Amino acid sequence: MLHRLFESNTILNQFVAEIRDVAIQADRLRFRKNMERIGEIFAYEISKHLTYSKQEVETPLGIATCKLPSDRIVLATILRAGLPLHNGLLSYLDKADNAFISAYRQHHKDGTFEIKMQYITCPSVEDAILIISDPMLATGASMQQSIEAILEYGKPKQIHVVVAIASSNGIKYIKRHYPKVHIWVAAEDEELTAKSFIVPGLGDAGDLAYGAKLQE
Repeated sequence: MLHRLFESNTILNQFVAEIRDVAIQADRLRFRKNMERIGEIFAYEISKHLTYSKQEVETPLGIATCKLPSDRIVLATILRAGLPLHNGLLSYLDKADNAFISAYRQHHKDGTFEIKMQYITCPSVEDAILIISDPMLATGASMQQSIEAILEYGKPKQIHVVVAIASSNGIKYIKRHYPKVHIWVAAEDEELTAKSFIVPGLGDAGDLAYGAKLQE
């Protein structure tokens, strides 16, 4: 199921515009904060798809009956670019367990690349709600490999893929490999360059959040 949040007129669209804006991007703190805000909005929207149960809560004056989430949630992200978006999700889904994956593109001289996985730390995802986030979904290859790595730790009840900006090709790729997965996007761009960068996109989310790196 595809959830295009940009189709509604909400404050989310302002935050997306600011992470794209070359003038505003110069402020790393603001870039990270906007990514966190986007994550918070995603968390709220995803919460509508969780399971709830009635629980009694004692107040100073009596007992209140509240509907509270009853699912076990695992939040996962791809380092390093995914951390601000992950933090936004975690600020709302604060009881979640967490998983972290190190994956990167290894480029070759002929212009092709392959996804390299270096590191994963993950709790059991058996019968859990798995929410995996990354700021950008370009080809979908790194997201697919990350999901496959996490599935070594159990079979989740639901999988939600959360991205700030996705390419149309990346969305189709994930839907083709995981037809039952929920895909949440704050913006969708049609074009990918020959090197598989999203256009207009926003640039390198990791560099914008944490500074330029020497590695290519």
